[in-house]
Amino acid sequence: MHGYEMIQEIAERSGGAWKPSPGSVYPTLQLLEDEGLIASASEGGKKLFSLTEAGRAAADEGPDAPWEEAGRGVDWEALGEIRQAGFGLMEAFGQVWKTGSKEQRDKALAVINEARKKLYLILADED
Repeated sequence: MHGYEMIQEIAERSGGAWKPSPGSVYPTLQLLEDEGLIASASEGGKKLFSLTEAGRAAADEGPDAPWEEAGRGVDWEALGEIRQAGFGLMEAFGQVWKTGSKEQRDKALAVINEARKKLYLILADED
């Protein structure tokens, strides 16, 4: 597969807990190719990568897949609720920012800043 497909596959296998950036994937692929663990071939304007025999042997000897570790112990339901709450907050803030008056924007910004402070106070066990 090509690099972009690998990024998508890792994100899918980790349940979204890990999505490597192109800036980390492509240099890693080049390093693996330099070490003879993968080979590349151009197909349809894309560079496709596959394991060599040495790469397959190294993969078989290696540890568990890193995306399995990335997803262990994650409370997916809670993570979904957190994401939904965060996106909802930013959506509401964006709406006020786009359509509100200067006074309303200032109030919205104060609410966001106060919420951030209160979240840190939770970690400090303070009210």
